[in-house]
This record gives sequence, C-alpha cells and structure tokens, in this order.
Amino acid sequence: MTKLTADIQANCALFVTETKETQVVWGLCNEEGDWLSVASSEFEDSEVMPFWSNEEDAKLHCADEWEEFTATMIPLDVFVEDWMITLAEDGVLVGLNWNAELEGAEQEPSDVAKLYL
Repeated sequence: MTKLTADIQANCALFVTETKETQVVWGLCNEEGDWLSVASSEFEDSEVMPFWSNEEDAKLHCADEWEEFTATMIPLDVFVEDWMITLAEDGVLVGLNWNAELEGAEQEPSDVAKLYL
C-alpha cells in the first residue's frame, strides 16, 4: 500500500527518508533504455523526469500511456552524483514521489542533490 498522499511536501520528505534508508531510487525505463520524461505541469517548455522512493509506487505508474515502462532501480549514489549533474546540464527537472494523481514536486536537480548533503 502506498504511503503517498496529496501532501506534496510530505511525499518529498518521504522520498529523501526512504532513499537514504534503502540507498536506491526508482525510475521508469522502457525496453529501449529510454527513461520516462514528461512535459512539466508547472514550468512552460520544461521536461520533468519522475522518480519514486520505492518500487511499489513506481510500478503503480506503469499503466495506460506508460505501460511500456518498468520500474527500474538506480543506486542512490549514482542518482545524486551522476544523474543530477546530467539532468541539470540537459535542463530537465526532477519529479519526486508523484502520487496516483500524478501530483508531486518538480525541482531543479541541484536542489534535489542538496537534500542529500
């Protein structure tokens, strides 16, 4: 059962707490190796890549238009040290623990990396 709620800030805090505990992050990747990235709902002309703090919540989103994707694990150190740099260079925002209604934070990669300092 998901711990995610309509409280976006609580979902962000849960993301940091759970990923520090498990040392993994979950994203959605398809068979071609493409990671899910969608248009931002907050910022015009921006892309956002969503991530979750556990496999169950990530898998929940592998349906409908995202059914070709599977929940894929990323080691936390690689996520923070490599992914955040690459996403920042590409101008892609980071979505943290989006709930079933696809509501969630969209943050700059540098701000996400700072959550782990």
